[in-house]
Amino acid sequence: MKAVVQRVARASSTPGGAIGPGLCVLVGVADGDDEAAAVRLAEKVARLRIFQNEEGRFDRSLLDTEGEALVVSQFTLIADTGKGNRPSFSGAARPELAEPLYERFAAVLRDLGVPVETGVFGARMQVELVNDGPVTILLE
Repeated sequence: MKAVVQRVARASSTPGGAIGPGLCVLVGVADGDDEAAAVRLAEKVARLRIFQNEEGRFDRSLLDTEGEALVVSQFTLIADTGKGNRPSFSGAARPELAEPLYERFAAVLRDLGVPVETGVFGARMQVELVNDGPVTILLE
């Protein structure tokens, strides 16, 4: 699994939900990913220290700040661009595997106490955000 984590002032997905300050998390599920990968990645996102403390240092997590998360499924994160100019998505998990792992990722965040909104799995969405910093981190 891969995630692009963006610290945001606000974010929304249409269709889907909207959040205030927190993280917009784009999640890609690859062939071979399993529930353990979803749990591990969600725990990492929740505890990732990318929010500033009183001295301006990255020392606070989503849990520390009581921020929200917008979780959006994005199979294009699994693109292979090694050959030619057209990305290959053959490494992305099929929807029947990807959707439960995407849902498990969001559920783990909720279980940790993070308010979570989601996009709509498999839908064409418009995602809007105000990147705070900007701060953008790639996790695998």
